[in-house]
Amino acid sequence: MAEPQIITPAPGCRIVTDETDVVLFAQPPEVLKGLLREKITRFDTLVLTDIREKDGALLNNLEFPLYFFLFIARGLAEKRKLNLVGESETISQAMRLLRFTLIGPTRAELDKWHTDDALKQEWLGVSAALAIKDSDGNVRSVDDFFNLIPFDNKVAVAGDFAIEHQGVDRYLVSSSGGDVYVDLNDGVEVVPPYPVPIDYVPGGLSKLGIEVLGGASGFSTDEPCSGLALCYNGDYLLIDSIPFLDQHLFARGISRNQVSAVFLTHLHDDHCSMFPLMEMPHRVEVITTEEIFNMAMEKLSCSLGWSVEVVREHFQLLRVKPGDSLNYYGLNIEVHNTVHSIPTIGATFSTLHKGMFRDVCVVGDNQNMSAVRSMAEAGIVRPQTLANLERLYRHHFHLLIADGGAGDIHGDPADSLQSQAERVVFVHVDKVPDALQTTFSLASSGKRYTLLEGDSMIYTSQINHYLTLWLGQPFPNRWMRNLLAEQEIYRYNTDDVIIVQEASTHGSVYLILTGYCDVVRVDENGREIVALLQAGDIIGEMAILTGTGVRNASVVAKTPVTVCVFAEETFRNFIRYSGLQTVLEDRWLLRPVVKLLPQFADLSSTVTEKISRIAKWQVVESGKTRWLDDAHLNIFVEGFGSIVNEDGSQEKIVAGEELGFRPYAASRAVEMMATTDCGLITIEANAYQDMLKQTPQLNYQTRKRLTLEDDDSVDWLLGEVAIY
Repeated sequence: MAEPQIITPAPGCRIVTDETDVVLFAQPPEVLKGLLREKITRFDTLVLTDIREKDGALLNNLEFPLYFFLFIARGLAEKRKLNLVGESETISQAMRLLRFTLIGPTRAELDKWHTDDALKQEWLGVSAALAIKDSDGNVRSVDDFFNLIPFDNKVAVAGDFAIEHQGVDRYLVSSSGGDVYVDLNDGVEVVPPYPVPIDYVPGGLSKLGIEVLGGASGFSTDEPCSGLALCYNGDYLLIDSIPFLDQHLFARGISRNQVSAVFLTHLHDDHCSMFPLMEMPHRVEVITTEEIFNMAMEKLSCSLGWSVEVVREHFQLLRVKPGDSLNYYGLNIEVHNTVHSIPTIGATFSTLHKGMFRDVCVVGDNQNMSAVRSMAEAGIVRPQTLANLERLYRHHFHLLIADGGAGDIHGDPADSLQSQAERVVFVHVDKVPDALQTTFSLASSGKRYTLLEGDSMIYTSQINHYLTLWLGQPFPNRWMRNLLAEQEIYRYNTDDVIIVQEASTHGSVYLILTGYCDVVRVDENGREIVALLQAGDIIGEMAILTGTGVRNASVVAKTPVTVCVFAEETFRNFIRYSGLQTVLEDRWLLRPVVKLLPQFADLSSTVTEKISRIAKWQVVESGKTRWLDDAHLNIFVEGFGSIVNEDGSQEKIVAGEELGFRPYAASRAVEMMATTDCGLITIEANAYQDMLKQTPQLNYQTRKRLTLEDDDSVDWLLGEVAIY
């Protein structure tokens, strides 16, 4: 037998093969695309990881590898099963997750969620009609497709291979041909397995427009999955959350701070990769049905291994039902039902501006209309669902975005031949059929469809919004008017230098309105990126506070960037005469201290700024003692100090240690003695708890740290779960 070989088909995973069996260790998002790019056309075994999340990506994404195994690698036709190796709890969670994504909710779950009876019957009927069945016509359970192989005494045998679990994501893989060692802790960043070109030129904000993050299927090797960013008056509403969402937003020059909501159509992996939204600097509103939201929370729970209740903390649901019309701050959203293997919705987004009506219909994943009509004749699809879908394919929209996937559960491009839409654009398809190329186009990554152009007023509203967030309170009206009277909007290409280190400030302060910038400092040791800034961050206020008049670092556009430039003198006068100079100076001094603390090191500049607003610097002088109560979070920063125990013994305090109130952990009120002058950051417990609720990134990172530390207070880990 051949000696086992190790291949890296995509960042974050490994293949071990002896030319007879193929084992895939870890399944990062879109891993199938990496396999196909490397010409790997089969695998027999999937090994689930111990670490569930890395670099903002969840690592056990089984849906598309299973599709590939069943339908393209002919596992179903040849009656083969896919080996699934892992810890028992992890396997059970993966099976429950796959049940939701492949088969959908049960009748009992829909009853629990109070689904309308007629809609419930349709969803269950369509799922059953499109599900994989056995020879007797019964829907096959998810576990029918797998050989479940939990580790037993740290060993699992799958095919030719014995897999010994030797540590966290470390494995010794043995066969008669030899042994190989697999270590997934290599520090390689988990990124898309295909190129993601970054825009160079700013696109500008629109009053109503669509930016395409991706338009392909989960099987396309060169294009991201289907996801859109709808710009409405300068804010972004995502239409689905695609794999590697952060990278695709970054490529388009859209920062996290610019995203206010997501319209979630359904649960499949190529549309519902919600984890990046758990690391947003603010709670993102999820516009969807209660059923789809609950399924998405179950999916995240099983993917991450955390309880559903804790996962829900990071999101805010705006509940809709098919047939609803939601007015979302002036954007009208008409929700409709589609016919797909699991509950799925689409919507028409419209607005009226200065007498001009514009609309865009996103059909959503939908079976081809011939099949929909057949299911309607069989009584599975309701007459009103059929009638509405036929209307969508014929109505006069300014833009129609339709499912052209032409697969077993996707649409047929020919369904749109009778459309009266001004433009018809397809998702889920790599190439428009030749006969239709002069009629339709593809929603390829990087395309923009503008229905209402933007103007300067969009930027004015963004400026007001971001300055208020930066200040932490409503920005004074008179000062806002004076600042806006002199502001200018500048646009920078990717890699443009916005500010030069050691240069004069030239009387300007910058507010980033779109995109990301690197703060770069150069000294005798070389070039160092000291911070990543994004929309909402201010550049240059430090020069005002310090009075140096010289830039202490360069600022370089990391993506296309739009900035607002204020007059430095007006900004200085605002700080001086509003009575906020001391507050802003204290915050400016605290920011680098907060950023260096281990519990805050991975937070965005926006979240660091939020913490600095509510934190206070406290000094305990050498030889003094201080009682640190549980009404405050106290984080030890510098100096030498000890905790004095009741018996008089002392424990040394280390930098970053939390005393008094501890979020999601047992409080630790103590007496502290300073051996030298000691510096602490102190935050009121109530204020910090409020911030946790409103700041998903801080909430997630706090819980993640406690989980990794095996803190006794951690009670949100998910154990073994039932598939149904």
